[in-house]
Amino acid sequence: MSQPIQTIKGTKDILPVEAARWRHVERLAGEVLHRYRYEELRTPVYEATELFARGIGENTDIVGKEMFTFQDRGGRSLTLRPENTAGVARAYIQHKLYTGPSPQKLWYAGPMFRAENVQAGRQRQFHQLGVECLGSEDPRWDAEAIVLAAEIFESLGLAAATGAWDLELNSVGCAGCRPTYREALQAWLRQRVEALCADCTSRTERNPLRVLDCKVPACREVLAEAPLIDAALCEGCVAALVTVTTLLEAAGLSPRRNARLVRGLDYYSRTVFEFVTRDARLGAQSTICAGGRYDGLVAELGGPPTPAVGWALGMERLLTLLPAELATAAGPAAVLLTAPGTPLAPGFGLARALRALGVALDLAPGGKLDKQFKHAERLGARFAIVLGEQELAEGAVTLKDLRARTQERLPLDAEALAARLSLA
Repeated sequence: MSQPIQTIKGTKDILPVEAARWRHVERLAGEVLHRYRYEELRTPVYEATELFARGIGENTDIVGKEMFTFQDRGGRSLTLRPENTAGVARAYIQHKLYTGPSPQKLWYAGPMFRAENVQAGRQRQFHQLGVECLGSEDPRWDAEAIVLAAEIFESLGLAAATGAWDLELNSVGCAGCRPTYREALQAWLRQRVEALCADCTSRTERNPLRVLDCKVPACREVLAEAPLIDAALCEGCVAALVTVTTLLEAAGLSPRRNARLVRGLDYYSRTVFEFVTRDARLGAQSTICAGGRYDGLVAELGGPPTPAVGWALGMERLLTLLPAELATAAGPAAVLLTAPGTPLAPGFGLARALRALGVALDLAPGGKLDKQFKHAERLGARFAIVLGEQELAEGAVTLKDLRARTQERLPLDAEALAARLSLA
């Protein structure tokens, strides 16, 4: 026998029991998104490589190290999406969504791909749910997007009050004031480059703000004395940060200012934030949702000047935090049992009619009735519908409650049977 084929490293199968948990999260998140008037946008899983190089930034780790890039048969360079903000911005421009009501409030969900080291909460194919609000620089939309994320967590039973997560907030400045801080930080880092890891040594020249996000203990010790961005922030950036903080507090949240918080993508400006957890199951991957404002991205990609804000949450990380018993796969409401020697056609037709009426129903395999009953119990069914020669002769079925261990005779009528099952 040949060796069975396995999943590729960094990918995972989502089996039926776990898929039920995903649907539960997606359903509750969808209800919250609907209340905030966000509409779904679905983009391709691969795009032109140039989109990410221009949008995310060629000096980022994502573009430099982590993208899955390939050539198609026409020689074009394509990349599996490592994130979806750039794809949303591309769709916003391509389909002229900016001609509609402003701001445009969009959400997406689906797989992303990065060639990262596989560890708890980090796969090479992973899934994100995200939102993008495009068309306004008003900080109220920053605050609303953050509150929206918090409400999704709360709908799943993850409340800040219980210690499930903390909200960290910062400003990375704008195109006017960030260069001043970048230069000051870069000069400070160059004086200490020998104490930094190899990645941070490279980032010092390419993307010095990313050094602040290093998780290497030795680097973090050095960076504890690094200059903060506060002294460089212009009046507009300070005012925006104050407004966002005030609105979040008015909504009952308690943001914690983290002046060293940065994001790994070049397009961010002003507001940046992260929802972080101390749950040990995620290890170093403590961020469950992150985002910020990106006022220059749409113009960088060839569209009109369009301020915007958004976030993405990691579905795998979020699901790790939820109770194991949450919304497991449900068994059928009923299983139809056909007694040996009984024609199959009447039962098969009944099953079709019951399903059309909304009953979740499965068919038992053939064989002795006791074997069919055991099959129904293994499936977790509440009822067994028995159709044998005597039932057929009487125009009836036997309905057995597998939990209460009771049974009753009912007419062989799909609507009446469906109505009875709906009352259980």
